[in-house]
Amino acid sequence: MIILFDLDGTLIDSTDAIVSTFHHSFRVHNFEHVEDEKIKALIGYPLDVMYSELGVSDNMVWDFVATYKEEYRKISTIKTLLLPNAIESIKKASEFATLGIVTTKTGKYSKILMQHFDLMKYFEVLIGREDVQNPKPHEEPILKALEVLDTSNKEIWMIGDTKLDLISAKKAQVNSIGVLCGYGDKETLNEFSNVILNDAFEAVLYLENRKKSHTLIS
Repeated sequence: MIILFDLDGTLIDSTDAIVSTFHHSFRVHNFEHVEDEKIKALIGYPLDVMYSELGVSDNMVWDFVATYKEEYRKISTIKTLLLPNAIESIKKASEFATLGIVTTKTGKYSKILMQHFDLMKYFEVLIGREDVQNPKPHEEPILKALEVLDTSNKEIWMIGDTKLDLISAKKAQVNSIGVLCGYGDKETLNEFSNVILNDAFEAVLYLENRKKSHTLIS
């Protein structure tokens, strides 16, 4: 079995880091104040998409992104927390599956973050924003991750907290589980996956039981 995890809202809570860094970039570029809730509503999308949706003009978007990345690099490990049961989820999953991370965050900083938590060692691959041309909800990030893994005769699952994760999985023709510990709501997630659970740990237990039952049948 292969299990691919999203990061924000699935394994980590970096809301404070993301929101404060957005406000930092707005101050640097003398941009009008944006309410926290508007920023939070877009978490999961690529930074350039978020800035565009928040009203930054196309010719300035990448300047804002550059400012964001410079600041985020400094504060990400300080202002990011693991979600409850994240460590248990990863360790349990590693006992019966090959693990990967597929995120719209910058891969370089995502690896630093996971190394900071001493969890990167459990993952065989991490695909970030700079690794693909088309981020989630496109299928490219998932397919890119699978390119470096042995997928023969293996069930493949994507665990994520937003519709972007689930749509990406569907387009890549892999299974998905929506989790309610992040930024997506149950009603929306239900539109794109028939398995919706409270968090990554419940998702991993579901997959462990599934694998055990298949082993017994075979």
